[in-house]
Amino acid sequence: MGQEDYYLELCDRPVHFEKANPVNCVFFDEANKQVFAVRSGGATGVVVKGPDDRNPISFRMEDKGEVKCIKFSLENKILAVQRTSKTVDFSNFIPDSSQLEYTQECKTKNANILGFCWTSSTEIVFITDQGIEFYQVLPEKRNLKLLKSQNINVNWYMYCPEGAVILLSTTVLGNVLQPFYFRAGTMSKLPKFEIELPAAPKSTKLSLSERDIAMATIYGQLYVLFLRHHSRTSNSTGAEVVLYHLPREGACKKMHILKLNRTGKFALNVVDNLVVVHHQDTETSVIFDIKLRGEFDGTVTFHHPVLPARSIQPYQIPVAGPAPVTSQSPIPCKLYSSSWIVFQPDIIISASQGYLWNLQVKLQPIVNLLPDKGRLMDFLLQRKECKMVILSVCSQMLSESDRATLPVIATVFDKLNHEYKKYLDAEQSYTTAVEAGPSRCSPLLKRPVRTQAVVDQSDMYTHVLSVFTEKKEMPHKFVIAVLMEYIRSLNQFQITVQHYLHELVIKTLVQHNLFYMLHQFLQYHVLSDSKPLACLLLSLESFYPPAHQLSLDMLKRLSTANDEIVEVLLSKHQVLAALRFIRGIGGHDNISARKFLDAAKQTEDNMLFYTIFRFFEQRNQRLRGNPNFTPGRTRQW
Repeated sequence: MGQEDYYLELCDRPVHFEKANPVNCVFFDEANKQVFAVRSGGATGVVVKGPDDRNPISFRMEDKGEVKCIKFSLENKILAVQRTSKTVDFSNFIPDSSQLEYTQECKTKNANILGFCWTSSTEIVFITDQGIEFYQVLPEKRNLKLLKSQNINVNWYMYCPEGAVILLSTTVLGNVLQPFYFRAGTMSKLPKFEIELPAAPKSTKLSLSERDIAMATIYGQLYVLFLRHHSRTSNSTGAEVVLYHLPREGACKKMHILKLNRTGKFALNVVDNLVVVHHQDTETSVIFDIKLRGEFDGTVTFHHPVLPARSIQPYQIPVAGPAPVTSQSPIPCKLYSSSWIVFQPDIIISASQGYLWNLQVKLQPIVNLLPDKGRLMDFLLQRKECKMVILSVCSQMLSESDRATLPVIATVFDKLNHEYKKYLDAEQSYTTAVEAGPSRCSPLLKRPVRTQAVVDQSDMYTHVLSVFTEKKEMPHKFVIAVLMEYIRSLNQFQITVQHYLHELVIKTLVQHNLFYMLHQFLQYHVLSDSKPLACLLLSLESFYPPAHQLSLDMLKRLSTANDEIVEVLLSKHQVLAALRFIRGIGGHDNISARKFLDAAKQTEDNMLFYTIFRFFEQRNQRLRGNPNFTPGRTRQW
């Protein structure tokens, strides 16, 4: 399988840490995305590495027993370490602050701490088997203040740092989930909801495992993902992923079901708003896009994989060591290893190999795996780094070998211009609101972000259309049809067509001597009037004499181009025509006599010069009661 077939890859700069062994324990903090390598309980060193910080944090701490959990607060200011089921120890990493440890015991009697989560640089949540305790850490006083607590039986918990939501598994079966939302010193209890189990459990033991639940933000909305190994319907044998939308306000609602059509061991990631499902047995992955159209049954939308299942692109682990040793060939990484641990949204960790990777989507291979161009565009327009791939798709569908039909090309142009228009409208609304002043302007108003999905006329002209019109092998009728289709689409979305696109059409028509078509396009206003276009038409007069009159007609229609019309007529020595035009629009009292007399003299037609001279004499008589020219108005004749 060539590289062009793999649409998922591991990042090329992973975080490398000391692999797990009897002496070295490895921990991962989902909030800061940091890996902790703790040697001998910290006595012989702790090394902390994250994807963004290339400078690891190293320190030592006293070995006070087995470390169960270790995490920095946001901004790495305070370290929290859990060694027992009752307490959490804290150390300040703030400059000029006391380095002495301080300890907090959970408030609930007989409760055991399952874990803890930092929600800010100084706020922490203890999750116990009997509830949740929300504290403010006071580093200068070296103690904690309880802000809020809630008693509830807890089987296990999950934290989504992007959404600042902690999910607690409650009840005997574990399938009633209770979310809590944290923000700026407040803890809010959201409505609890029930996960539908595949079938009514026969026993009363825990039936919902945290392995089968994930939380992730997809298209700006928080979802709980449930990996249901057996469908609730008897006619379906494969596993499925059920997506529950968890809003800040209102009840959690089941929205989407992703059909996997297979069974076995699965793991979930979310990359670029795509749900990636890894299947260990076949060592392949599939992707789902909940924005693409699925099958709606009135309650939920069913989705199938966007593309055929593929393995993650093979990955080579570089050999570490002294220079002579590193000349060895890199070692192939064992993909889909049983030692892999997957974290949200896009993290894969191999503790046994000592690597943390970010999973990435490769867009270019998808172009050839998704033949439906309309669906391909819907997919690409939602991706972060999509612009150059979209432009390459447009070029590809206009190439001789992969030429698409005009209806398909029209569909693609409409999808692109729909996004383009949305951005233009948002920009216009923002500008209008700002101009209205602060009194009418909402404090939440933000300038719209121009994402890569905004493919404007300049992009299309530079990367696609100008290159396309120069291809000699293309039938000229197809070339013109494509250009007109793009202009039609812009007009349909009420986007002002830039003059360089009209110029491209005109140049293409002239190149193929299609003057009759050019005449029709101008006559029926298929090409919008503009000064640059009128000037282009003037330049075509030597090839096509009627272009001169077409240009003048266009300038007249513009009504803001009167000076240009006069200049054009004078340059053609049509001095009387220029004078008639100026009289027709009532501007003859303000024009320069010298300019007209100069132009008349250049014709070497004495009668014409006399006529123009008499006209300005009469104008002087009417305006000033004297036929003479004032000094400076003319030269001596």
